[in-house]
Amino acid sequence: MGKYRAWWLLFFCNLFWAGNFVFGKYVVTVMSPLWLTFSRWVLALIVLIPLAIFMEKPDWRKVARQWLPLSMMGLMGVIGYNLFLYSALEHTSATNAALVAALNPGVIVLFSFFLLGEKITRMQGMGFVISLFGVLVILTRGNLGQILDTEYNRGDLLAIGALLVWTFYSIIGKRIKGVTPITATAASTLLSVVMMLPFAIVQGVDLTAMNPLAITGFLYIVLFPSIFSFVFWNISVRALGANKAGITLNLIPVFTAIISVLLGESLTQPQIWGGLLVFLGVTVASGIVRGQWKGKQNKGVEI
Repeated sequence: MGKYRAWWLLFFCNLFWAGNFVFGKYVVTVMSPLWLTFSRWVLALIVLIPLAIFMEKPDWRKVARQWLPLSMMGLMGVIGYNLFLYSALEHTSATNAALVAALNPGVIVLFSFFLLGEKITRMQGMGFVISLFGVLVILTRGNLGQILDTEYNRGDLLAIGALLVWTFYSIIGKRIKGVTPITATAASTLLSVVMMLPFAIVQGVDLTAMNPLAITGFLYIVLFPSIFSFVFWNISVRALGANKAGITLNLIPVFTAIISVLLGESLTQPQIWGGLLVFLGVTVASGIVRGQWKGKQNKGVEI
């Protein structure tokens, strides 16, 4: 896959994940984090498995030989991340959750450097700093001193847990060989559903508590974040590397703000200027804008 097409996939990937934050906040009020995670992936499998069979025609013997890393992918990216995230949304504010999520790119770059040996170029470093600054402008409403006044609670710690397990999910996905992206997503999801099944049966669920808004949110979560985002993410990580793909996660707070506006909330000046900085940072990090840095970027200078 071409690199620019991979960047576009990441654009939509993060847009769909932003909706997961918004709708997940509604659904988790009537459904437990475990059942939301379990049921969304059970339904997603109905699409993922046929998609993998008809589009990639996988060699299932090769897939079976990768059962351990695929299980780890499922444990981290499907079970761990979603349980931590939805549990966090029960206890912390949207600002705190988004602030922790904004640390994802830096953590992925750091872990990719130490564990995978991926180089950090000056353009990537510059883009990350610009986009992170934009996220901070959005989250603090232009008052950067607010970061130091934040008091972390149980939800914040759970959000940090989501941050860490997603980092390892991204890195493990990069290391899997011989399994195509959609097949890897479907296989890791199937293994995750099997792992969650006993716990879901014991806990149970009250479907009568689901209201129209929660049902709409649940259906959105099943289709877009569960299927499209995970497939797009796996394809892009393999095409660009975990550290480059991770930088685009700073788009999530921007898209979340846009969705909020569509739902009736007003857009503030810090959100506008911060959003522009995020897009600028992602553009710089992607290498679309090179300028005088082109020669140094091609050499892969480490910082």
